[in-house]
Amino acid sequence: MNPRHAQILDQIQQSGRVEVDDLALRFDVAVQTIRRDLADLAQAGQLDRVHGGAVARAGAANFAYESRRRMAADAKSAIGRAVAAEIPANASVILNLGTTTEAVARSLLHHENLTVITNNMNVANILAANPKAQVIVVGGALRLSDGGLIGDLAVEGFSRFKVDIAVIGVSAIDPEGDLLDFDLAEVRVSQMILRQSRSVWLVADASKLARRAPVRIGSLADLDRVFTDQPLPEALTAACRGWGTALHIATA
Repeated sequence: MNPRHAQILDQIQQSGRVEVDDLALRFDVAVQTIRRDLADLAQAGQLDRVHGGAVARAGAANFAYESRRRMAADAKSAIGRAVAAEIPANASVILNLGTTTEAVARSLLHHENLTVITNNMNVANILAANPKAQVIVVGGALRLSDGGLIGDLAVEGFSRFKVDIAVIGVSAIDPEGDLLDFDLAEVRVSQMILRQSRSVWLVADASKLARRAPVRIGSLADLDRVFTDQPLPEALTAACRGWGTALHIATA
């Protein structure tokens, strides 16, 4: 497996699907090269080919998502508790995709009179156990890898709301403070969430600072609060101070 193969598999584990044209642009290679890469990975049993791209193999997507849920589990739980402690009763909240937003949902099980709007089927299932929370699930195309609802229907769904707080997760944060993800369809949903929220809070454990992803959602400058488990690098901490983005360090 060459380095490009490994990066393709990493992206497919994150988003559940990759497109040939997008990969060709990302790696600056010919479309035919990407097609050969996908054919090699499919022959090796790493993915399944579909028209225009590839998807995670049946069963493999759920395994990958469970693996991500277990990564930094203590940090995610601490972040979830810290966020829940700041959300008042009677609030309207958006929770988007990600294992850390699911940790937030688990910490909201005893909150009263919450209205939660989500495109995350896992969040909806978690909060179904809170009889004092109203849960609204927006429509969209179901991404089998993580139970996320994405695409134009999800964008339109979120456009109908204006909420007190949005709690969002991302795949990566770059050294300049840009928020990044792998899936353009998911990014469009996240950008609509930012526009429709009075206050936007990011939840991200420290591993997101060491990762890379190709699609920009926005910047830490666009956020009101960041909840993480370790201090940000000094330059980013100073930048957040200048942007007015509050930092919360949650300890396990």
